[in-house]
Amino acid sequence: MPFITTPLPGVIVFEPRVFPDDRGFFFESYNQRLFHENNILNLFVQDNQSFSAYGVIRGLHYQRAPHAQSKLVRVVQGNILDVVVDMRAGSPAFGKSFSIELSAENKKQLFIPRGFAHGFSVLSETAELAYKCDQFYNKQSESGIRHNDPQLDIDWKIPPGKAVISEKDAQLPDFNPSITDFIYK
Repeated sequence: MPFITTPLPGVIVFEPRVFPDDRGFFFESYNQRLFHENNILNLFVQDNQSFSAYGVIRGLHYQRAPHAQSKLVRVVQGNILDVVVDMRAGSPAFGKSFSIELSAENKKQLFIPRGFAHGFSVLSETAELAYKCDQFYNKQSESGIRHNDPQLDIDWKIPPGKAVISEKDAQLPDFNPSITDFIYK
């Protein structure tokens, strides 16, 4: 089965079937019918691509309701640590994080439903991500959590002094359990 559940309800790892031969390889990175058969019914409306150098940590980002996004993330070049934090009040995993290494080599993808903050760190010299979103970007709805919030205690796998953080991300607030736009259903 190419869909693997995680400790965070709704977050799913997708391992596509890869067909290698002496010319290279082929795989379907997304097939709506297969995803729908596995209860991932999202209609993706926007594709994004991001390129970053070693040590960059982006996140933890999310869009507030009603513009919250589900995402399907994959790496097309390089290697990252992908991290999500459950922000859904009432979830058995509320405030907990999950991380997984995604790479061009392992071809794993991470499906992140609405109600999660998302971020990643670049573990290779460079990395390029491609990800689908089921809601359009809305600047007024963007929000986030500081990557090094001591309450979350996330190990980004980047040595001290090597992390590259944008000024905007450095100003994000800590996780506040009493403030959330999301309810677990």
